[in-house]
Amino acid sequence: MKFSARQRRPRAALDLTPMLDVTFNLILFFVVTTQFASEQQPAPDGLQVDLPRAAAAQVLPSEASVDLTVGAEGTVFVDGASVDRAELRGRLQAAAERDPNTLVVLRADRGVAHGEVVSVMDLARTLGLTRLAIATDPESEAGAP
Repeated sequence: MKFSARQRRPRAALDLTPMLDVTFNLILFFVVTTQFASEQQPAPDGLQVDLPRAAAAQVLPSEASVDLTVGAEGTVFVDGASVDRAELRGRLQAAAERDPNTLVVLRADRGVAHGEVVSVMDLARTLGLTRLAIATDPESEAGAP
């Protein structure tokens, strides 16, 4: 019997398991760290805002926070007072200087353009306020919006 001098090598295969593990860990991280604040009482500024609904909403403990409200027409309110972008920047910067761990609670009307909400969130993050909670209404039992 004659054996060939050349031995067969197994073909190299791409193992996707580590990539899938990392992907699922990232998804789990973002799901677990996202905070949704449930509105059990009207907004402290008294504005009527039609909040989006979320089944995973939690009631946040009362602590020092900055309450931002974005009305249906895009007007921004800080602790009940209407502010322009310059004043919003000043108030958020003052809050960040007092305590960088200050919680920013964002109440945005569901009809507001997504870009408006993102610009407010981005401004807070740029100034060093990294704790952000998005206020929502609890989802009804039937799941209706």
